[in-house]
Amino acid sequence: MRDIKVASRYAKSLLKIAIEDNALEALHNDMVLVNDVCTNNPDLGLLLKSPIVKSGKKKIVMDAIFSAHLSEISNTFISLIITKKRESLLSDIASSFIDIYKIHKNIKSATVTSAVPLSKEQIDAVSAILNASKETEGVDLTEVVDPSLIGGMILRVGDKQIDESIKRKLTNLEIEFEKNAYIKEY
Repeated sequence: MRDIKVASRYAKSLLKIAIEDNALEALHNDMVLVNDVCTNNPDLGLLLKSPIVKSGKKKIVMDAIFSAHLSEISNTFISLIITKKRESLLSDIASSFIDIYKIHKNIKSATVTSAVPLSKEQIDAVSAILNASKETEGVDLTEVVDPSLIGGMILRVGDKQIDESIKRKLTNLEIEFEKNAYIKEY
């Protein structure tokens, strides 16, 4: 729990710097890259968390991975994190920054779950409907495929959910039949 608070504080500070330097979009793209690299490479995560590997070596590795792909602010920030011995929190900081960025930009996260992969036109249609809402400036849509739904889709935005799946309709029909007071012998 304490690590999450520390990561959140670093992310808020980085957001403040990004706003002051008019580099918010660049830093957001950098943190998305850092988060993706750290989560998709468990060996890098182990290296960053290892107390055996010296900070200097970690800095060299991080420079080799990121220096050509990140902005100067992000590279300086990563160097500072390593200097402060907080490199094990880098993925958490990047993730917290992305979340805080979405809150700052009023971007909602949405998930659409369907039985089969949706076509580009279907995803665009769902995005257009969600973007038409006056409550948000934009929507970050994630697609999930769950064959157990049989058909239809489930749309989740924040704490709201619309379930128009065949599985849900069959479950509701089953409940309705169980309540039926007529001929239960069959």
